[in-house]
Amino acid sequence: MKKICLYFEIHQIIHLKRYRFFDIGRDHYYYDDYENERSISDIAERSYVPALQTLIQMAKENPGYFKVALSLSGVGLEQLEFHAPQVVDLLVELNNTGAVEFLCEPYSHGLASIGNEDSFEDECKRLSAKIKELFGQTPKVFRNSSLIYSDDIGAKVAEMGFKGMLTEGAKHVLGWKSPHFVYNNALNPNLKLLLRDYKLSDDLSLRFSNTEWSEYPLFAETYIDWIAQLPEEEKVINIFMELCALGIFQPLSSNILEFLKALPALAKAKGISFATPSELCESEPSVGSLDVPYNISWVDEERDTSCWLGNQMQQEAFSKLYSVADRVRISNDRRLKQDWDYLQASNNFRFMTTKQNSVGMNRGIYDGPYDAFTNYMNILGDFINRVNTLYGDIENEELESLLTTIHNQDEELAAKDKEIARLQAALEKYNPTEAPAEVKAVSVKEEKPAAPKAAKKAPAKKAAAPKAEPAKKAPAKKAAPKAEKPAAPKAAKASAKKAAAPKEEPAKKAPAKKTPAKK
Repeated sequence: MKKICLYFEIHQIIHLKRYRFFDIGRDHYYYDDYENERSISDIAERSYVPALQTLIQMAKENPGYFKVALSLSGVGLEQLEFHAPQVVDLLVELNNTGAVEFLCEPYSHGLASIGNEDSFEDECKRLSAKIKELFGQTPKVFRNSSLIYSDDIGAKVAEMGFKGMLTEGAKHVLGWKSPHFVYNNALNPNLKLLLRDYKLSDDLSLRFSNTEWSEYPLFAETYIDWIAQLPEEEKVINIFMELCALGIFQPLSSNILEFLKALPALAKAKGISFATPSELCESEPSVGSLDVPYNISWVDEERDTSCWLGNQMQQEAFSKLYSVADRVRISNDRRLKQDWDYLQASNNFRFMTTKQNSVGMNRGIYDGPYDAFTNYMNILGDFINRVNTLYGDIENEELESLLTTIHNQDEELAAKDKEIARLQAALEKYNPTEAPAEVKAVSVKEEKPAAPKAAKKAPAKKAAAPKAEPAKKAPAKKAAPKAEKPAAPKAAKASAKKAAAPKEEPAKKAPAKKTPAKK
């Protein structure tokens, strides 16, 4: 059975204000609040609210059948919470239907995966925690900013515990292979790879309302037929786009939402189901590894990172930014860390591109790439001065030593957490009759402290016994058949003696000492 996995991305551009050279060292606030509020409110009204309402309706009308995946950046969520909280409310409502899975990505929607490995890991942990806090889900599948991927990045994602990762089904990587299978990372086979079908995705996000397109107008029946006509063995169809494609790239007047609502019933009639990324990773076996030695992405015709790092201006800004990554990561200054997240956002580098064929290019407040570079470097210069002010007295060697110590402590804590989780899982499965050796060892260690307690209680009972022995010893043997009531206490004492027998040799020798007294 063919399975459609439908993904939507929500990420907000953070608009920087005009920042002149004379502002450096004087003004540490870098954002155009008016433009940020205006743009977010506009996108929420024209796209996010109607699109999410449609997804909620589809989930309620097709319970247990329709499923969708969402990828949200941390900075995007922060902006929505501040400027458009109604969008967050709709996300919670959609989550309550049980039809959505949230993915993990870098908190900043930046380039940390190719800039600083430790910062990359830190961002992923922070976003996972925020998703857990807002929606009660712990992400199991990862997607990088703009689907950036390589073998090394995939190996790092696997090391962080994710079981799957979404990336681009780039033609120059796949060659003759199809994106409609599940693959695995070349360095760590435990990480499964889900590949975006860029044709089926772009048909909706880029071409749907284009009257010059050969397939215009595209009907839902035609779209589902394309999927049904794929070879029988090609079962996995990953369709990924920005949520603002529904309402912004493709206006609501194009009936894009009505098209979307018609998909579940038509797919069901063709024997096609919907699935979440986690379900695909669990149910579909990998057909083999995918070798991706160089970074790929879903942006532009080249499907690489040239739109962010393709010229010297971008490379210089990137190098300067991540030169202070380690210092920012160990800082406790919340304002500094928030600025760090916003300055990392990948759009800051894309505004500087000199490429002429960049798809959907919008430079915001900038007149051109050099204007974007100048403004960003002025802000970055002030930011670096603030970082150096905090750590001005720390030499490089001291900083390296401190970072090494922090890194080692993090590894030790992570190792301990894994060991605790392993033991807890083993104890939950513990069966006294068929217990593994390591579980028995754990249970024996836990039960050892119980023996000294029993030993302490037993002498306490016997300490009182010698006082009554002269009166009870002689009649005890003869009177035993007459009275049945004392039998219960004697049985209890006998069992107590048997339980503590190995440690109570002095009690057995006591009669030997008393016999001379009787003679």
